[in-house]
Amino acid sequence: MELQEIKSYIESYKERGLKLFTTSSFQTHSIPLLHIISTIDKSIPVFCINTGYHFPETLVYKDQIAELLGLNIIEVSSPTPRSAQKDASGKLLFTSDPDYCCYLNKVLPMEPVLAEYDVWINGVRADQSAVRKSFGVEEKAPHNTVRFHPMLDWDNRMISKYIKEHNLPKHPLEDKGYMSIGCEPCTRKFDLESYSREGRWFGLNKTECGLNTELVSKK
Repeated sequence: MELQEIKSYIESYKERGLKLFTTSSFQTHSIPLLHIISTIDKSIPVFCINTGYHFPETLVYKDQIAELLGLNIIEVSSPTPRSAQKDASGKLLFTSDPDYCCYLNKVLPMEPVLAEYDVWINGVRADQSAVRKSFGVEEKAPHNTVRFHPMLDWDNRMISKYIKEHNLPKHPLEDKGYMSIGCEPCTRKFDLESYSREGRWFGLNKTECGLNTELVSKK
């Protein structure tokens, strides 16, 4: 989607009196959308899901981007304390049940946000997974929220070009071999023989955290 079309969608939502928000994982590929939003309306809140497991470098990068772009960042976190996020044997859930860990730390914190807002500007791309490839530009989400996917047809080349053209900083862990960066316990360095998102949930049959599976209602 071209920049002017993204702007037209956002302005149309606002003209209809709809409340908009976006979310970000604050990876390098997330930054073009944040930059685009900042040029259209800096007041649109950017929700950051603080799982408690982020790399320290991600938190520093988040603050750097927020200051650079003048973003309105709001942190949300799980209502379930980490001390309660253990299985029956006492192991932390990310070691034994990563799906449930993601549900507690990523999906649950978004429920009250979706209940409050009308449009979720979501930066998923079709080239990232089979699930995301099935999405349209707009999808339904819980609480009658609309998911708007302006980056759906973007690819790595377009992301890289935009970052270079606008001189935007990259996540510091990229230079250390991390290409898809999530929570520290579940992220591994990039393997040249693997797809980039396979650095996430290494060794598990898992490619999504739940934000783009549980928080979307397919037609």
